Amino acid sequence: MKPREIFLRSLRRQATPRVAVGSATSIVTTDLMDEVGVAFPEAHRDSETMACLASAGHTVLGYDNVMPLFSVWHEASALGCRVDWGTKGRMPDGRPAYATVTDDIAIPKDLLERLGCAVPLEALRLLKDRIGDEVAILGKVFGPWTLAYHLFGVQEFLIATLLEPDTVRRVMRKLVEVTFSFANAQIEAGADALCLADHCTRDLCSPESYRDFVAEIHQECHETICCPLVLHICGDTADRLKYIRHTGIECFHIDSKVPSMAEARKLAGEEMALMGSISNLNTIRGGTLESVSSDVREKVRIGIDIIGPECAVPLDAPFENLKEITRIARTLSTDQVATTDGEDTPVEL
Repeated sequence: MKPREIFLRSLRRQATPRVAVGSATSIVTTDLMDEVGVAFPEAHRDSETMACLASAGHTVLGYDNVMPLFSVWHEASALGCRVDWGTKGRMPDGRPAYATVTDDIAIPKDLLERLGCAVPLEALRLLKDRIGDEVAILGKVFGPWTLAYHLFGVQEFLIATLLEPDTVRRVMRKLVEVTFSFANAQIEAGADALCLADHCTRDLCSPESYRDFVAEIHQECHETICCPLVLHICGDTADRLKYIRHTGIECFHIDSKVPSMAEARKLAGEEMALMGSISNLNTIRGGTLESVSSDVREKVRIGIDIIGPECAVPLDAPFENLKEITRIARTLSTDQVATTDGEDTPVEL
């Protein structure tokens, strides 16, 4: 079974001959850039460079998917935010385009032709031509909650959810059309599945706010976007997994900050796959090959369907630890765990 099929089947919790390995967010590190010979910021702004660096997710790290959108600012850039595309050692950052949520949002008619959207769309086409039959291609779009952070600023938007909730709902209804438009364009360009990133993280969005403002829109994303979705939300999401589960979204990209991954597996239910869960700081950036191996085996025991980083990998992490995730996971079938002496023994998960 090719990596593409293993990844896509795992998104739906279907049987595979081994554990899937992948990432819904950036796996780029500075030493990976050195290994490949291309770097930021060019990889955010040039489609050939972007496709080359994304390919390293498979050709160097051995993952079952590639994902070429390394920044959170692509749609926001196309919507008018001023974006600093960063440096080799620093991720992009941007400034809001509007002062308040009552400002009239202008969605450009040429949105998909602007650099922020056009570059990743062309990179997806290049990846589809070069490795699309072998490896799963994952695109990425942002949901309206996050787009609103970018357009208005986090503080302005969160205050508005308390003072002007109806205005916030109207804004989100308008912004979700950007999500749909960019998603459909990425599917047409060659994406097999999409990461839907929406930073409804616990420190910025209560479970009640997720339920009242976001859950219905995420359900609509599942119903409207015609490919499997991987929902990414940073941080401890245990208090909203029951709402996420009922959106119908195929897979949730889970953070190691969730206190009990075993409990999260139960909360996710039998139908929703879980992806990620490997700690960026403790394991990928600060761990050894041995601690990576231990973390991977633990997460397989628990029932994480696609093993990989919990979120965008720190740029100063060693890519050898990312490769070790693949090496260990590929020794494990989906009905195996590791014994304490390092031998793999079939058991019932």
